[in-house]
Amino acid sequence: MCHSDIILFQLLEDNMVTFVKNELKHIQKLLSQGYPECPESQRMGRDVLEGEEVEQRRNNREAFVKITLNFLRRMKQVELADHLQTGVCQRELKYSLKKKFQCVFEGIAEAGNPTLLNQIYTELYITEGGTGEVNNEHEVMQIETASRKPHRLETTVKKEDLFKVPPGRHEPIRTVMTKGVAGIGKTVLTQKFTLDWAEDKTNQDIHFTFPFTFRELNVLKETKFSLVELVHHFFTETKEICSFEEFQVVFIFDGLDECRLPLDFHNNQILTDVTESTSVDVLLTNLIRGKLVPSARLWITTRPAAANQIPAECVGRATEVRGFTDPQKEEYFRKRFRDEEQASRIISHIKTSRSLHIMCHIPVFCWITATVLEDVLKTRKSGGLPNTLTEMYIYFLVVQTKVKKVKFDGGAETDPHWSPESKKMIESLGKLAFEQLQKGNLFYESELRECGIDIKAASMYSGVFTQIFKEERGLYQDKVFCFVHLSVQEFLAALHVHLTFISSGVNFMEAQKTSKGPTFFNKPKLNELHYSAVDKALQNPNGHLDLFLRFLLGLSLQTNQTLLRGLLTQTAGSSQTKQKTVQYIKKKTSENLSAEKSINLFHCLNELSDHSLVEEIQQSLSSGSLSTENLSPAQWAALVFILLSSGKDLEVFDLKKYSASEENFLRLLPVVKTSNKALSVCPDLKKFISMLLNF
Repeated sequence: MCHSDIILFQLLEDNMVTFVKNELKHIQKLLSQGYPECPESQRMGRDVLEGEEVEQRRNNREAFVKITLNFLRRMKQVELADHLQTGVCQRELKYSLKKKFQCVFEGIAEAGNPTLLNQIYTELYITEGGTGEVNNEHEVMQIETASRKPHRLETTVKKEDLFKVPPGRHEPIRTVMTKGVAGIGKTVLTQKFTLDWAEDKTNQDIHFTFPFTFRELNVLKETKFSLVELVHHFFTETKEICSFEEFQVVFIFDGLDECRLPLDFHNNQILTDVTESTSVDVLLTNLIRGKLVPSARLWITTRPAAANQIPAECVGRATEVRGFTDPQKEEYFRKRFRDEEQASRIISHIKTSRSLHIMCHIPVFCWITATVLEDVLKTRKSGGLPNTLTEMYIYFLVVQTKVKKVKFDGGAETDPHWSPESKKMIESLGKLAFEQLQKGNLFYESELRECGIDIKAASMYSGVFTQIFKEERGLYQDKVFCFVHLSVQEFLAALHVHLTFISSGVNFMEAQKTSKGPTFFNKPKLNELHYSAVDKALQNPNGHLDLFLRFLLGLSLQTNQTLLRGLLTQTAGSSQTKQKTVQYIKKKTSENLSAEKSINLFHCLNELSDHSLVEEIQQSLSSGSLSTENLSPAQWAALVFILLSSGKDLEVFDLKKYSASEENFLRLLPVVKTSNKALSVCPDLKKFISMLLNF
C-alpha cells in the first residue's frame, strides 16, 4: 500500500471516529431526555428544505442507529435498545409529518404552488360546546345564524388545548369532536396541530400523533388489519413498535362526513387486542368506544349533519370551528393584498354586501373572493366590484377557465376562454354537480363515469380547475374527487339546470320531467323554471336547495348572462321575466313561512337586484313613520330581514318600539333570539318571551 493510501485511510478513520463520537453523543442525549424529542429535531425544518445533503446525513444516521441497536441487544441491554428504538421512531415520524404538512398547495400538488403553512395560517375561531342535536339546515344558513349570535358568552378553545381539562372539570378528555361546515378550515386545523407537534412547538407530552382521513380509510373498506398493522400501513416509521398502550398517542380522524364505513357501534364485535385482525370498521368503533388502547386520545372532525354517527357517550368534549371572525377576515385580506389602499377597498366592499360578508366567515370563500377581486382589479380599469354571490361565482368560473387557457394551453389572457373543450368540461361538471347534490361532496370513479367524464381525463379536469374540482389520491392510487366547496357545486348545479332549460326546455325542478323540447308554438318560459324551483326549495325541510335557488335566479339576470356570453348559446330572460319572478317571490313572503325561509327569499330578491320591499321598510324606519299595525306579512318579513342584516350585535332589542302583541312578537322572534335582552312594556309578554326563549 502506497503512502498516499495510508494517509487516505487515516483520514477516513478520523472522519468515521468523529462521526461515531458525535452520533453516540446524540443518542445519549436522546435517551437521557426520554420520549419527547431532543433539540436536534428543531433543525428538521431546515432539513426538509436542504435537499440531497440532508438526506444523505439522515441515511448515515439511520445506518449507525441500526448498528448501535444491534450492539445494545448483543450486550443484553434490551430495555435501553427499546428506548432508543422508540425515540428513533418518534423522530422519523415527526420528520415525515413535517414533510407532509409543512406546505400547502394551490390546487393539486403536481400543478400547484407550495406555500409554507406556518406563513399563511390564520387562527380560527373555535368555540366550546355545541348540542348533540343534528342541525340539518343548509350550512350557509348555519353560518348566517351563527354570525348573528353575540360572541361574548361563548368559551373559545385554542387548538393546542383541545385535550386539556378545563377549569371545574376533573375527568380527563379522551375524545374530542370538532364540528364545522364545509370549507371552514377543519382539515387545515388538524394539519397545523400535527405540524406544531412535529416541530416541538406544542403538546410535547404526546409521544405519537397519527393523522388519518376517512377518505383514506374508505379505500380499505374490504381489507382486514389489526390496529397495529393499520398504523404501520400508514406510518411505516413506526413499524418497529408493536404496541402503543405504554405511550401517549393521539389518533386524528378527519372528515367523518365523508366516511363510507358502516360504523355500527351497536352490532360490531368487541375487540381489545391490538394485534387481532378485523375490518377497519370494527377497529374504529372499538377504538372510539375505548375498547382498544383506552389511554389513547382521539380527535374527530366532521360537518354538523354527520356528527350523530358517533354515540354521544363516546364524546368527551364537543367543539365547533366557526371560521373567521370579522377582524380575522380583515387580517386575511390584508395579508393577501399588500397594497393597503386596495385591501381597504376590498374590505369595505365586502361589508356592503350582506351575502358576501356572511360567506367570508368561511376561509374557502375568502380565497374565492380574493381570487376574483384580484383578477377584476387587474383587468377592469373602471366599474364596480361583484356584489352578489352569483356574480362572484361567475367571475370565479371565468378566472379558472382563464387559468386553464394560460397555464395549460399556452394561450394569452385576452383569448376567448369559452372554447368547445371548456364548454364540454363545464357541462360535464355541472351534470355531476346536480346529480350529486343530494348525495354529498365526494365522488369515486364509478360516479364520474355515470356523468360521462372520462377517467383518463379526470386528472386534466382536476388540474385545469385546480380549485373547482379536486383530485385526491388514496392508497393503492385510487382516486377520490370532490368540489372544493359545496357552494361551488351548487353554483355549477344551478348553471347546469339553467343551461339545460334554455337549450332543451327540460325543467329539472318539476316532479315529472318532460322530454319534449321547446317548439315555436310552445316555448317554455323561464318563469316556469323559477316558480317550480322556488316551490321545491320551500318544500325542502332542511334548506338544502336555498343557495342553489339563489344561484339559479341570479343566472337569469342580463348582466350575469353577459358575463357568460360564449358559454350561453342563447340568452334568456327579460325585464318582464324578472318582474314576474320577483312578484312570485314577494307573494311567497306573504305566506306563513319560517324566518329562515323568508330570509333566504330576500337573499333571492337581492340576487335579482330587487330591493323594493326592503327599501320601502327602510324609508319608513328612517322617517320614523313605520306603523306595525298595518304591515303585511311580506313587510313584516322585510322588517325582520333588515333588523337581522344590520350587521350589529343587538345588545338590547326594544320590542315595544315595534309592537307589544304576542302575534307580532312571534314574527320578531328571530331578532329577539339574537339579542342579549328584549324590552317590553307588558309584564305578561315578558313572561311569554322568557318561556319561548327557554323552550
